[in-house]
Amino acid sequence: MARQVTSTTLAQAVADHLRMRIHRGDVSPGERLPAERELAEQLGVARISLREAIRQLREDGYVEVRRGSSGGTYVTELRRPAEAWRARMRAQVGEMDDILDFRIALETETAVLAARRHTESSLVPVRDAVDALHDVIGRTAFRQADSRFHVALARAAGNERLEEAIETARGELFSPRDLLPFREPVEETLRDHRAVYDAVRAGDADSAAEAMRAHLERSRRQLRIIVFGAEDDVVDDVQWPAG
Repeated sequence: MARQVTSTTLAQAVADHLRMRIHRGDVSPGERLPAERELAEQLGVARISLREAIRQLREDGYVEVRRGSSGGTYVTELRRPAEAWRARMRAQVGEMDDILDFRIALETETAVLAARRHTESSLVPVRDAVDALHDVIGRTAFRQADSRFHVALARAAGNERLEEAIETARGELFSPRDLLPFREPVEETLRDHRAVYDAVRAGDADSAAEAMRAHLERSRRQLRIIVFGAEDDVVDDVQWPAG
């Protein structure tokens, strides 16, 4: 028998969707969510379901509601939910690697398809996302440029299901940029993204896949340090960014 859809399950689905958007970098710490009416319209849900979803996110420490002239719903610094997430990753050994293995499978194949299927026009957003890393100032701009690159590459591959799967998988893990000190590895990421882009533009599917694999393996190492502790000379007690 099919499970009945209720306002509670809908609110949970909305909360999960917003949580994943925060994880993958669509909305950064300190950013304000759209106004209630606008956000409800964007998500295609009733405002009562959105309010319940926001309540859940507040309880989990993802957002805070501020009053006054600059009031609204803002993403927090994510300390509490990030610690809870880290504890869950430690308790469920292998889950993080499973997700990253899945991402590598998805995104290396995406790079292959993009190399084979891209058009000049479909590569423009990919190139723009790479170029955006040259001028980023701060965590928010960095995360947005990073997210734009992966989404644009999936679109260049011409497969909507791959695009949706990549966005979902990226949302299951916190971005390392939220959990590491405020020291954006812009040059490293720029180098990785450009290597993928250059291979895709050249139609070199094997090189595109290898460049993507190397990029995601670096993310795996960063996350393993955060979740499980120090590697080599990296300090386990990660200092959180201020502000």
